[in-house]
Amino acid sequence: MNASTLKHAFKSSLPVMFGYVPLGMAFGVLFQNLGFAWYYAAAMGIFVFAGAAQFMAVGLLAAHAGLLEVAIATLVLNSRHMFFGISLLKRYHAKGFKKLYMIFGLTDETYSLVTSARSTPGEDDQNYYAALTAMNHSYWVAGCTLGALLGAAVEFDARGMDFVLTALFMVLLIEQWKQIKNPVPFIIALACGLFSIWFFAEQMLLVAIGLSITVLFAAKSKIEVAK
Repeated sequence: MNASTLKHAFKSSLPVMFGYVPLGMAFGVLFQNLGFAWYYAAAMGIFVFAGAAQFMAVGLLAAHAGLLEVAIATLVLNSRHMFFGISLLKRYHAKGFKKLYMIFGLTDETYSLVTSARSTPGEDDQNYYAALTAMNHSYWVAGCTLGALLGAAVEFDARGMDFVLTALFMVLLIEQWKQIKNPVPFIIALACGLFSIWFFAEQMLLVAIGLSITVLFAAKSKIEVAK
């Protein structure tokens, strides 16, 4: 992996950095407030690397939930990544540790970058995807670690910091629009989201993703993606 690939991946991942670092810091503060040493927050960032699941873990640990409860809740919450993985089967054709790491590091934001950003001419796509994944992972670990250290040093009110995730998704949405330039997928996603909130509030995310994919596949002949 050459320097130009790393530079390109860093530039593409900047929107994620500005979201992951403060959001990771919010997690680190909350996790440290449970009484754990700061390095446990860093370890979760390294080995778990799942923003929503890590925030959920704070509540589950505070409630002294059992291992089975934690496992089931995490599986349900992160099952949306099965849809992400299926859609990337043709893109991720690396082998060995690189492919395993790219699978492990596939977050919502990384998925958005992989499907919208483009590698430069002559650049190896797999190295570019791996670099994007590593960049995003490092931002999250840095945020978790800094937050835990800050929480251990001073009293910190983290209320409202979780809105950073919403802001990050808005930035990624704008980037997707710039790439696709077709309102149909966005209208379908909005309609499926509203339908899922209204009729399946408790499982809104999974229903919305599944329904969106079904409708998009059914209407793919009418959707022209700008290249």
